[in-house]
Amino acid sequence: MVMIKMNKECCGKKTTKRSDDEKKLINNRLNRIEGQIRGIKKMIDEDAYCNDVLIQLSAIENSIKSLSNHVLENHLYSCVSRDLENGKIETLDEVVSLFKRFNKN
Repeated sequence: MVMIKMNKECCGKKTTKRSDDEKKLINNRLNRIEGQIRGIKKMIDEDAYCNDVLIQLSAIENSIKSLSNHVLENHLYSCVSRDLENGKIETLDEVVSLFKRFNKN
C-alpha cells in the first residue's frame, strides 16, 4: 500500500496529495477499465451475443469495485486516521456516508 497525505483545504475543498507511484497505480487501473469499456462498445457495434456483453460488464463492475476499495483503504489509513488523531471526529460522518454509498445497489 502506498501512503498518501491530505493537503490543507484549497478554496474550501479538501485535497489529497498522492505519491507518483500511487497516481501511476490508479491511472493504470483506470486505463485498463477504459479499455474494457471500449471493448464492450466494439462488441455492441459487432452485434456480440448479450451473454458475452453481460460477462464483460460484470468484469468492469468488479474492476471498479476493486479500485474503489483500494482508494477507500488508503483514505482510511491516511486521511481519516490523521483527522481522528487530530480530534476531528466529524470525519466519522464522512466515513459513514461513504459506507452507505458503497452499500447502495
